[in-house]
Amino acid sequence: MDPFDKPVEIKIDGVLDLHTFHPKDVKTLVPAYLQECRKVGITNVRIIHGKGKGILRRSVHSILARCPFVDYYKIAGTDAGHWGATLVRLK
Repeated sequence: MDPFDKPVEIKIDGVLDLHTFHPKDVKTLVPAYLQECRKVGITNVRIIHGKGKGILRRSVHSILARCPFVDYYKIAGTDAGHWGATLVRLK
């Protein structure tokens, strides 16, 4: 078994930094992480997608817009990553 095929355990603390993940995994990773946050009672989440050209941010926002358990989301303030991060409120 290739060591890169092993599942990665992510600490559920309300902050998801996407820098360490392949962009193709974001579509399933973000909703799964948000579901796990809900399970442990975390309703305020920060997703760090970076600034770059905004491609990953737009992908994340598109995913969030379709999640039925997302109450709202917005670009983070200057104290939380500004436009390199998105704040999410879960229902």
